[in-house]
Parts: sequence; structure tokens; C-alpha cells
Amino acid sequence: MKEDLELDTHQKALKINLDPRWYGTFAEIGAGQEVVRWFFRVGGAAGTVAKSMSAYDMTVSDAIYGSGDRYVSRSRCQAMLDREFGLNVERLKAQRGDSTAFFAFADTVVARSFKGGNECHGWMGLKFQSRPHDEPSQIMIHVRMLDTEASLQQEALGIVGVNLLFGGFFLHHEPELLVERLLDKLTTGRIEMGKYYSHRRRSIRKQCWLSVAVSGLLPMSISTCWSVLLRSLSRINPWKGKKSCLYSSLPCATCWQVERMWIAEIS
Repeated sequence: MKEDLELDTHQKALKINLDPRWYGTFAEIGAGQEVVRWFFRVGGAAGTVAKSMSAYDMTVSDAIYGSGDRYVSRSRCQAMLDREFGLNVERLKAQRGDSTAFFAFADTVVARSFKGGNECHGWMGLKFQSRPHDEPSQIMIHVRMLDTEASLQQEALGIVGVNLLFGGFFLHHEPELLVERLLDKLTTGRIEMGKYYSHRRRSIRKQCWLSVAVSGLLPMSISTCWSVLLRSLSRINPWKGKKSCLYSSLPCATCWQVERMWIAEIS
């Protein structure tokens, strides 16, 4: 595990490609196919990538994922995840369902335009089985790209995507560490993000929405907020009176932000 935390983006993508457990789809809209590009670049993508696609045209996108008012939105990303994951199970379960954990990765983003001045942001998600025949878990994040050049934004988006896939596959049992490692090989001056985590197993479903501007916060403070939130979810009672992170001397406005926004659902 310690060795995994020292891997760079190339090594993470290669480790995923060489692991026979996961197989699935990449659907990316906006800013190129910067995430799946890593998996083709490092070699061995045939063991991971069942399909890669980009439905840039709005009419084509609507025909595949259903109509919507906003194309860079959480709802569009969710529709992409649900559609692509469902197709993987439908088409591949009989052939390899006993030995394969299926996944769908999706992002819908708007990068810096030619004229500039637009908001550069998007939604990115991973829907995956942790083992064959499992009910799927899901991670979704909102990202803001802060680089001033489109090529740098695309590069950063690709790195975040690989980190998200690696975290989902290899760190899903440690959500604090998963969140902390999303910015591996990036600086907080390049990416800001919020996180949405949903885990489904053994008839237990927990959902939470955590909107955190990563810029300017220590990684430990982010991890601590996540830990406190998960403990709160398990009790169905948000913490009260917490004004600072456990492992940081920083006054943690994030804790107050999370307390206002926490949502829990167990069924």
C-alpha cells in the first residue's frame, strides 16, 4: 500500500491496465478524452477499456443520455454513468460477469474557450463494482480548472481522472485516503474540487455531499473533515460545535460548510 501512494500518473494508469479485475467504459465530453488517453498511452489498455467515446454534439448526446437543459451538470454526468454502466452489465455480464468488476467513468466539462473569459469547470464520476456481481459504488466530484491555458487544463483533468479511478479501485475501503490522493501530482493552484461519495453494499446505502474548495487547505484538514463527516453519517447526527480540524491548527470553515450541507440516507 505504501508503494501505491508513491506511484505517478503513468504508473497508476499502468497498474490499472495490468489488473484483470476491472473492465469498463470511458465517456468524456469537453476538453478532449484526456483521462482515457493515459490508459492508451501507457499500454495494455485492451485489458481495461471496453469502450471509449465522446458525444460532443448536443443532439447526439441527447439521443444517448436523454435530453437536458444543461450539458455540464451533475445530472448529465449521472445520466452518462448510469447509461454506460448499465450497457456494460447488459452486454458483458454473460461473457465475463463471474470474473470481472465492471465500471463506467464519465466526465462532462467546459475548458477555456478560444476567446477566454468563460468559467472552466465540470463534473467527473466513477461508477464501479469493487468485485464481480457487487452492487455498484459511485464517486462524483465537481472540478474547477484554474490554469490559464486550455492545454494545461486538459492535462490537469487527465491526472485527476486517473487519480479518481485509482482511488476507486484500490482505495475504496479507505475513503479518507481516497479523497486525500485525488490531487496527487497536482497543486491546489490548478484544481479546486468538491466531492460526492455513494457506497452501496450489504443493503446499506450512505450518501453525502461535501463541497470543499481544496485551494489553500492542508491535505490533512480535508481528510479530517471527511472522516468527521463519515462518523456523523454513521450516527445520523451531524457533529456539533466543532470549529477546528483534529490534526491541524487551522480554523476549519470547511467543517461548518459541511455541517450545513450534510445529507445522509440509509436504507
